[in-house]
Amino acid sequence: MVDLKPYRDALALPGLRPLLLVAILARVPVAATAVAITLHVLDLGHGYFAAGLVGAALTVGSALGAPLLGRLVDRRGLRQMLLLTTAVEALFWGTAPVLPYPLLLGAAFVGGLLTLPVFSVVRQSIAALVPPTQRRQAYALDSMSVELSFMIGPAAAVALATTVSPTLAMYAVGGSAVLTGLALLVLNPPTRARGEEATTEQPPPRRRWLTPRLIGLLAGGAAGTLVIAGTDVTVVAVLRDAGQVDWSGVVLALWASYSLVGGFTYGALSRPVSSVGLAVVLGLVTVPAGLGSGEWWLLALVLLPSGALTAPTVAATADAVSRLVPASVRGEAMGLHGSAMTVGVALGAPLAGAVIDASAPAWGFAATGLLGALIALAVLPTELRHRRSDAAEATSTPTAASTPVRQSV
Repeated sequence: MVDLKPYRDALALPGLRPLLLVAILARVPVAATAVAITLHVLDLGHGYFAAGLVGAALTVGSALGAPLLGRLVDRRGLRQMLLLTTAVEALFWGTAPVLPYPLLLGAAFVGGLLTLPVFSVVRQSIAALVPPTQRRQAYALDSMSVELSFMIGPAAAVALATTVSPTLAMYAVGGSAVLTGLALLVLNPPTRARGEEATTEQPPPRRRWLTPRLIGLLAGGAAGTLVIAGTDVTVVAVLRDAGQVDWSGVVLALWASYSLVGGFTYGALSRPVSSVGLAVVLGLVTVPAGLGSGEWWLLALVLLPSGALTAPTVAATADAVSRLVPASVRGEAMGLHGSAMTVGVALGAPLAGAVIDASAPAWGFAATGLLGALIALAVLPTELRHRRSDAAEATSTPTAASTPVRQSV
């Protein structure tokens, strides 16, 4: 039976509930962005490739900008970053629907560079609000909230674009993004714990905290999102090939529900699990998913293992990164984490598409699953060695069991 007490204890922490609520609402426009832009570019008379270029420009910009904005949070505070990015969001989304395509393409890169890094901000604030002993549950809740947002956002964008107009869908996404920035400004969640705020030391140089272990964790996280993005694309391709594309929404919704259950179970476990190990297993269980390509219900059933590992993989990676770096550089580190997740998505979707075009839809699962597993396997031995060293160090410290966990960890 699942123990709910860790979740109750985590949700009882001051500030966590409102942060998670804002996080769900804040990620809805993020989830709707790709669909809204695609439908808008198509409405302009361009094709899917042109729409993909705009999405790619936005993605590349956000991947480059997230660490820089995280560094701004570390040096100047959250409010300064929120004021800058909210103003840019208002400017970009206020003009994007009326820009000609060439200008839209350039504006998408600049807008992405200074887009509000919702994922990084929320995860950095969780690390500040939640003691290390309860962060696993908090990050599990955060990953489940992501699934809820992605269940709402794309569907809402499609409904608005098809029933009213793609232009209105663009304005709605932009307005929601601006409201997100304002809500975070009002909430003003902490980015450092109380004990960490008292620290006056200068941030350490990047070479001291951007270690091979941290890079390995980021690579493992990117491998996980590569598999997730590849699965997303391949599900639609497989069902379209089978003449059952109308069931795509149902299958993807079931896949997301598996992730919710998996994330909840992960947070209730008594021991932490390696994020890189989870990425390896996620890739391996995705490889044979094409065996269920004949019927939508069979595909939904075969996707159960990969869905159940989706939220745990993302939550475990965020938790590991938050523990590994000093508080003074946590914003930049979580920005790098967000960039790694984005890079995985940016690689997974086109890789799956290329394999599908060159062979058969079912091979999209095998290609992205295998590549993701191989990337994670390459860094797994190093991570396991560090985990054993950490465990040995903890057990060799006489006061480790009795000393309260410091907020500055």
